[in-house]
Amino acid sequence: MDFSPHTDQDERAMLEAIGVDGIESLFEPIPGSVRLRDPLGVPPALTEPELVAELGALASLNTAQGLVCFAGGGVYDHYIPAAVRSLAARAEFATSYTPYQAELSQGILQALFEFQSLVCEIYGMDVANASLYDGANSVVEAVNLAVRATGRGRVLVASTLHPHYTDVLRTYTTGLGLDIDTIPFTGEGTVDWSRVDATDAAAVVVAYPNVFGRLEDARAACDAAHAHDALAVVAADPTAMGILKSPGEMGADIAVGEGQALGNAMFYGGPYVGLFATKERLVRQVPGRISGETVDADGRRAYVLTLQAREQHIRRAKATSNVCTNQTLLAVAAGVHLAWLGPVGLATLGETCASRTAFAAARLAEIPGCRLKFPGPRFKELVLETPADGRRLARRLAGRGWLTGPGLGDWYPQLDRCMLVAVTERRTEDDIVRFAEAIEKELTEP
Repeated sequence: MDFSPHTDQDERAMLEAIGVDGIESLFEPIPGSVRLRDPLGVPPALTEPELVAELGALASLNTAQGLVCFAGGGVYDHYIPAAVRSLAARAEFATSYTPYQAELSQGILQALFEFQSLVCEIYGMDVANASLYDGANSVVEAVNLAVRATGRGRVLVASTLHPHYTDVLRTYTTGLGLDIDTIPFTGEGTVDWSRVDATDAAAVVVAYPNVFGRLEDARAACDAAHAHDALAVVAADPTAMGILKSPGEMGADIAVGEGQALGNAMFYGGPYVGLFATKERLVRQVPGRISGETVDADGRRAYVLTLQAREQHIRRAKATSNVCTNQTLLAVAAGVHLAWLGPVGLATLGETCASRTAFAAARLAEIPGCRLKFPGPRFKELVLETPADGRRLARRLAGRGWLTGPGLGDWYPQLDRCMLVAVTERRTEDDIVRFAEAIEKELTEP
């Protein structure tokens, strides 16, 4: 029960000051039936070499280290440059939090300003905030912005948006009276936007590329929204922005996305970083905060929090969101990665992912009994239909050293014999060939 920085003398002085006999007295308000009284049975402390050896032994039990990763569905195995790890791990970034005092936070404010500028650049938008929790949270905040800006309560969401994003949207907006309608996809794995009626809608939400890796017609989705004065929300993969037209070019009012693929590892499912950008006319509706560039009293370049629209800073009734913080360290890593790539590097990354996905699609389609579920252009992911249940096949492949994306039956019952396969620049042609052989072997063995 001792807090290690305190000596016995410190403890006696504190207990005497508050007038109690011992630390146990502090816990008397807690019923004895729920208080731990027996020793915990914690073994004695190890020496440093013993501890390192013990942790190494435990780490060796992690079978994920030996898996070849074809998993996707929102989280991707991309290469993280050494520069990202080196810069983002610097103590001034790793220990930073909300930059309340600009005069003491110039470094982190500048890093956030650069991050925002890069997000605006790749998404073709005017302003970006200092990041949100993750991609799903960014979709929620985009919808909230649209509802505030239009005064409407109907939201149209493509069923090809990641189902987890839609689930989070429904959870966040429970009690707000919003009508969340999902738009079904066609046999090509995309939405037919010519048939979408956005009358009285606050927002139309489209994924670009979508959860199946297919390329939605984002321009048609934006046009469908604007035909009825709704806002168009495009959830875009940032790694595709080097080879696809930006959401801004396609007519988006708000662009959001998951920034995990930029400089951040898969982290066992989180934490991640949400990207959020919009048009200047909507800047007063942006959630969270915006770092801006100015000059100080001596005319030198300086950075400040230009906009702070969270409820801790302004009247709650005027707050745009209850977002309390941002993913600063992960945003810094994403910014460093984008700066490291540059325009040519981002294009090369997108081209490599696209070409290897195409190679995988051709090779996997050759497996007897398998076929590509959805035809047409795709990026970084594909849906493979197999003779077996996709979820069961994915589990069995993991036992053989191949990590695949999820079986899609849990999200879309009509796709119960399908699984998602993601191909990033880290997967070689040899990996893909051996992966196809592993699937074929799994399907032919009893």
